[in-house]
Parts: sequence; C-alpha cells; structure tokens
Amino acid sequence: MIKLGNSTLADLPAGVARPTFDRAAVTVGIVHFGVGGFHRAHQAMYLDDLMNRGAALDWGICGVGIMPADVRMRDALKSQDGLYTMVVKHPDGRYDARVIGSIVDYHYAPDDPELVIELMAAPSTRIVSLTITEGGYNFHHVTGDFQLDEPSIAHDLVANAVPKTAFGLIVEALDRRRRRHLPPFTVMSCDNIQGNGDVAAKMFTAFAGARNRKLGAWIAANVAFPNAMVDRITPVTTAEDIAQVAARFGIDDAWPVVCEPFTQWVIEDHFPQGRPAFETVGAQLVADVVPYELMKLRLLNASHQALAYFGFLAGRRYAHEVASDPLFAKFLLDYMEFEATPTLSPVPGVDLDRYRRTLIERFANPEVRDTLARLCAESSDRIPKWLCPVIRSQLASGGAFHRSAAVVASWARYAEGVDEQGAPIEVVDRLKDSLMAIAAHNHDNPTAFIENRPLFGDLVDDPRFVAAYVEALGRLHTIGALETVRSYV
Repeated sequence: MIKLGNSTLADLPAGVARPTFDRAAVTVGIVHFGVGGFHRAHQAMYLDDLMNRGAALDWGICGVGIMPADVRMRDALKSQDGLYTMVVKHPDGRYDARVIGSIVDYHYAPDDPELVIELMAAPSTRIVSLTITEGGYNFHHVTGDFQLDEPSIAHDLVANAVPKTAFGLIVEALDRRRRRHLPPFTVMSCDNIQGNGDVAAKMFTAFAGARNRKLGAWIAANVAFPNAMVDRITPVTTAEDIAQVAARFGIDDAWPVVCEPFTQWVIEDHFPQGRPAFETVGAQLVADVVPYELMKLRLLNASHQALAYFGFLAGRRYAHEVASDPLFAKFLLDYMEFEATPTLSPVPGVDLDRYRRTLIERFANPEVRDTLARLCAESSDRIPKWLCPVIRSQLASGGAFHRSAAVVASWARYAEGVDEQGAPIEVVDRLKDSLMAIAAHNHDNPTAFIENRPLFGDLVDDPRFVAAYVEALGRLHTIGALETVRSYV
C-alpha cells in the first residue's frame, strides 16, 4: 500500500496518472473557499490539466475551510501534500484513477484568520473562488436580500472583530488591497446557483456596505464577479470508495473523490487581473452564460427532481435504478423535450437533442451510484428555482406543463414522510418541519402544499396548474408512483 504524498508519486502503479509538472515550482494564484468533492473533481482538475501542459504554474490553489467539518479536509490534504486521487467511474465498469496536484496548500481559517486574509491581500492572489453551497451566500429565500442579522454575520460586522465567515475574511482582504492601492482580485463563484456571480456580487457588496459605505461602493465599482455554469455529477465519497482506491490501485488516500466522465464549465470571461487559460483544456469562455445555465438548471437539475421523488416512493434508492428503467427514461425525455426545452433560448454550440439523451445516459451510470436521498434533499431550494419557472413559462405560452405539475405533486407526496412500502422517509430540508406539517393535510386539503406562497408564489391561483397538480397527487395516492409515471408516458 502506497501512502499518497509528494515522495511517493514515482511509486504509484503505472495505470495511475499523476502530475507531470514540478509541484515545487507552483505558486498560489487562486484561493478557494469550500474544498469539497465537486471542487476537486472540477476546477482543481481543469487547473491540473493546464499544469500538466506546463502552463499556469503561477495559478496554484490554496484551499480554505471555515466550517468545523473542514477540519477533516485540512488533515487529509495536509497529510498528503495537497494530493488526492480522482476516480472517474465509467458506465461499463472501468475506473480511471488520477492524482491531482493543483492544490498546493490548505488552511483552516479559524486556525489563523490573519494568515488567510494576508494571503488574499497579497498581489499574487488574483482569483478567490467559491463552492460554499447555496446556503453559504446567506440570502433570504423569499426576498433574496442579504441577511445582516445572521449571528456569524453580525459578529463579523462588529468593529475590529476577527472574521469568522467567508464574507468577513474576503471583504477584509479586499479592504486591505483598497487601502494599499492594489487592484482587487476577482471573486469567482462555482456554485450551482442561477446567476452565481450576480448573487455573489449582491451579497458581498451588501456585507461590505453594511461594514463601510465607501468600501461597499468600491467593491461594487471595482470587483469582478463572473457568472459560471458548472456540471459534473460528484457523489459524496464513501468508505467503500476509499477502500476501492486501496484495493484497485494500491493507494492509501484519506479522501479521494469519485465522479462521472462528463464535465462542463462555461465561464463569463471577466477577469481584470487575468486568469488561467481554461479554454485550452475544455472550458468554454463566453460573453453570456445564461443560455447554458438555464439549459442545465431546467434539463439536468429539474430532471434530477423529476426522477428523485417518484423513484424513491416506488422503492428505488439510486438514480441509475430509475434512469435505466425505460418507463422513467421516457418520462424524463418527454419532460425535457416538451416542457423544459420550449422555455430555453438557443444555446450556442449545443445540440439539445443530443444533450437530453446524454443526460439519461449520465443518470443511468450504475458505477456512480448517486443516491436518490441526495437528490431529494433541500427540495425547497431546488423546485422553486429549477422547475417552477418552467411551469410559469409554459402556462404563459399555452405549452405542456402536466409532467412538471406531477413532479411537484411527487415532492408533496414525498414530504408526507413515508414511502409506498410503509417505510419512513428521512426528509432533509431547511423547511422540513413546516413542509411535513403541510403535507400531512394532502388528503383532506389537496392544494395545501401549493398554497405555500413563499415557495410557489401565485401558481395556486392558476386553475390549470391546480387541476393538473391535484390530479397527479390523487394518482400518487391511489395507484402509486410507478403507475402515475406510466400515465404520463
């Protein structure tokens, strides 16, 4: 067994790809908040591709963690010189292993906040990137406004407080650059949020303005927040994954990452202090990310929701078990073609028919073993943003929307907290208690769930949607998920 580290790279099995560049020559140009599985299978991989071509050696990544759970990542990466194994799982059972070397340092911010701030304040840092999840942006889910009264934010806004949050740390670093007459770094969101750069700009500017009006204005005028669309299915690394890396490749890796073969990254080309040449390793640099973003949100993300609740209720537990079933596959393809696609603008360079079929192939990959529980989690952050816009657009145009209404009904049925076999469902959602309390009335008040206006707005006022939703919910209660899906195919 080979313990992963700089000194053992030459000892890895011949079939395991490894960095071909001199890691000692790499300097930090990117500070990344939220080093998890997705970042390591996506942004860090693209950068590693560049470095293996002899480029971008001044764009090394220094990871930063701020949450207590990030201590584990700190310890894992520190013990391995920042190296980790990325395993690509192909549908035919092939596993490709590769060691990624683009992360050259990692800091857990509570250990030394000043060090992290000064790292970002240094002129060599030209990008600060983020995968902090939607919740990390601290916006109110109804108003969209930054929540100044959140306790950790309130702490960071006290004069001379030692920052605890990404907002406090990053804004302090930007302020130091402002006072030192240094150009600001670019803040690049890589989170799965529509308009992620715009959201980041709004939230960071709001925090900075609450701290100091002039600082907020300076950030609004000078800091770039490019939008991006990111895509790669990256399940949570399990103990089984760690064991497989050891058994298949002989590597002792404390925290490998596993992912599907497909990857996509579309980035708005707005980096005043420069950027790595990501376009040379497969990323798309564009003037407008919106068409690509809506394609992903309404075809991929919404389709995940379309298979998740129906599948779970029917007794399935993995995405591939659902997507490989011709009945479900047909339902998903029909949703994508007849309901979601008509709401999209042209997507330059993308064959949408091929993209839709590729999604089914990706979902059906049995090696990835993406859990339905993961796809069902945090639905209140997903359905209103990914699926409800499709329904509204189709209602406005007179297009088809019944499958979408049925997906909403499947969420409402799932929120009842018990599947069709009588087994309890562990609902994971920030609004779990209120959603389950409402769903308990699905039988005596079939519209109770969609009367939740903070989530569904005025959809309950449209009799066409209400009729379609109530019909689908009734079918779920009487004939079950599988036959309900069949009724729409």
